[in-house]
Amino acid sequence: MGLLFYSTNHKTKPVTLEEAVLTGLPADKGLFMPAHIPRVSATFLQEMSCSSFPELALELARLIFQPEIPERELRSIIETAFNFAVPLVQLDETTFILELFHGPTLAFKDFGARFMAGLMSYLVRKSDHMLTILVATSGDTGSAVANGFLDMPGIQVYILYPQGKITDMQEKQITTLGNNITALEIAGDFDDCQRLTKQAFLDNRLRQKLRLTSANSINISRLIPQSFYYFWAYAQQKSSCDDLLFSVPCGNYGNLTAGLLARRMGLPVSRFIAAANSNAIGPHYLETGKYEPKKAIRTISNAMDVGDPSNFARILDLYDHDIDLIRQDLVGYSFTDEQTKSIMKDVYLRLKYILEPHGATGFLGLLEFQKQNPALQNKPAIVLETAHHAKFCAVVKQVLNIAIEVPIQLQNTIDRKKNSVVLANNYVELHEFLDSTT
Repeated sequence: MGLLFYSTNHKTKPVTLEEAVLTGLPADKGLFMPAHIPRVSATFLQEMSCSSFPELALELARLIFQPEIPERELRSIIETAFNFAVPLVQLDETTFILELFHGPTLAFKDFGARFMAGLMSYLVRKSDHMLTILVATSGDTGSAVANGFLDMPGIQVYILYPQGKITDMQEKQITTLGNNITALEIAGDFDDCQRLTKQAFLDNRLRQKLRLTSANSINISRLIPQSFYYFWAYAQQKSSCDDLLFSVPCGNYGNLTAGLLARRMGLPVSRFIAAANSNAIGPHYLETGKYEPKKAIRTISNAMDVGDPSNFARILDLYDHDIDLIRQDLVGYSFTDEQTKSIMKDVYLRLKYILEPHGATGFLGLLEFQKQNPALQNKPAIVLETAHHAKFCAVVKQVLNIAIEVPIQLQNTIDRKKNSVVLANNYVELHEFLDSTT
């Protein structure tokens, strides 16, 4: 038998990979985690710089997804999912930007969504029952999932997004595809969308009619492949050492959790920086030891406007809820919109590099860490840039006062007609809608 997955609430029995992926959430309302986190070999760490990204990803995927997924199928999933560049851009002697926005929807969510789409397609290949994917998005998840699952046989996708709280470009990417993709426009914020989604997963009556699963980072199959690009970044920067820092823009904390998984798998990382906007749930916990969800505050980095990040449960579980252990690996800071705009302007003027608001928050996190830890200022550091700046065209143009070239992937969506289903912010209405689709 291969790797099993347990619930972070520890009230249900461990399950197989197939059950963890296709159910999305455990019955006890926790999140699935691998019962064993495999470690890479020293030889792998030494030689991985000679591999392409798909080759590196395949080596890592073998440790987790075999023997359940045959070699041929796993290779096909990875080569299809990761058919785009993952450049590491050097800004100065020690600072690097990992550009995670070269996939089809120009956001880091393409890594997890495309891998998950291929994996789910393989797992349901022999089933006569339609798989229904329900996913909440604060912006980029929706477009990545929509693109990854578009026209995939046997799979229907419903995407919940907060009305008026994502960019026009993000909304167009979600609402214009049609076919097996349905956009549900919720009169609320992202936390409301996430809450409604979780209620549906725990609705036994609904699940008797629909084969429901999730495509958020609450689904373990979307989270794991995000750990691959941490290894890739480490391999690409030439001064690999145990003092390497990663600064990660944080909203639902899936991206950060993937980095912590990579560290558990043996990636030599000194510290992770959790960089948040005004929704400072993570930094507040690291400062006080208290996890206190709050209503999300709207910011210019809207994909991080999360007041109750689901994946924080996984971080707590990884460290057995020991705040002192967490603080050894993780430090957190939060920043205002004005600070974000200021660093966007500063980096552009000094380094001629265009940061969008989420990557700018990550850059601010690194600067704050270096300010508080001057002995580590000359150590290599990687900032994750999670989306192309054209997806946030309005704020980037306003801050930098420059013309923005829109990539062809976005140009193709601008003139398409929006098509969404508007629902109130209550579960009864969502239940009735989903129930009517069967």
